[in-house]
Amino acid sequence: MSPRFGQVITAMVTPFDDRGDLDLDAAVDLAQWLVATGSDGLVLSGTTGESPTLTESEELVLFRTVRDAVSVPVLAGAGSNSTVSAVEQTRRASEIGVDGILSVAPYYNRPSQAGLEAHFRAIAASTDLPVVLYDIPARTGRKISTDTVLRLAREVPNIVALKDAAGDPAETARLIAQAPSQFEVYCGDDALTLPLLAVGAVGVISVASHWVGRQLGEMIDACAKGDFDAARRINAGLIASYDYESGDDAPNPIPTKTLLRVLGLKVGDCRPPMGPAPDGLADRARQVLKDLN
Repeated sequence: MSPRFGQVITAMVTPFDDRGDLDLDAAVDLAQWLVATGSDGLVLSGTTGESPTLTESEELVLFRTVRDAVSVPVLAGAGSNSTVSAVEQTRRASEIGVDGILSVAPYYNRPSQAGLEAHFRAIAASTDLPVVLYDIPARTGRKISTDTVLRLAREVPNIVALKDAAGDPAETARLIAQAPSQFEVYCGDDALTLPLLAVGAVGVISVASHWVGRQLGEMIDACAKGDFDAARRINAGLIASYDYESGDDAPNPIPTKTLLRVLGLKVGDCRPPMGPAPDGLADRARQVLKDLN
């Protein structure tokens, strides 16, 4: 069976205009372009969408506008390090008619595993929509343990998937081996997509799919067919894209917005404190694109 949200889900950047305001027309154009170039679904207001700098009202209008503009599944990034806030934003996003909720582990306050479990149970109880947990300990400071994910997957019917950006394929394999058969794991780190597919991930929630969506889809299809030689060849051609998409001098999503501007798409700059883009980044973007051809 196909994954419920598709195989290649793009964690979409949030376009801003020259004043740094939310650019909804550009968001529609970008969302439709992504669908046309290989995205099976979209995540809005995730890390790549600069969720820390978006207001709750901006998030909601973004969810509504893009949901109305595309036919693919749209996941709303409605997480927070406040359970009350996450529950309320999840409820509001659900009323808009998105297809699912992406809920990141609470960041900065570093709750216990019991606190994490209670947080996600409260969020799931506030919506009838499917909920995707998002584990990214490098940004949150706290990993969602495998045992916590397994309890939630077994006991909460609408917690249906995990975006795994924990960087530990062996632990992902253990999770998939023990999780209910209908529970889906998506790779949340482009560079680990092939290893996680090998242990049972169903797809990727991706940054690089802004420009290599079709190639990622081809790699996933090759794995599904058991053609790992082809999958390795495709992956080798994407390593430069993985390397480009984030770094200490230009953290995600600065490189992605730079590359999209090189492609002629109107996305604007990142909001502070992310910018500015370092000198030479646009030249690096052009080289990444050139090497793909």
